[in-house]
Amino acid sequence: MVKENKKNNKKYFACEECNFAYESKDWAQKCENWCREHHSCNVEITKHAVQI
Repeated sequence: MVKENKKNNKKYFACEECNFAYESKDWAQKCENWCREHHSCNVEITKHAVQI
């Protein structure tokens, strides 16, 4: 399940596998699904990650 974080009154969603954060819950879920299935990160997904 994707983790929800708040910082500076903005919501962020994090992959529970690799802890990359996203502004979109959809991207965080795609990341988490990929990480669980492949035990790695996908560059096409993680390029949407943000630093919080």
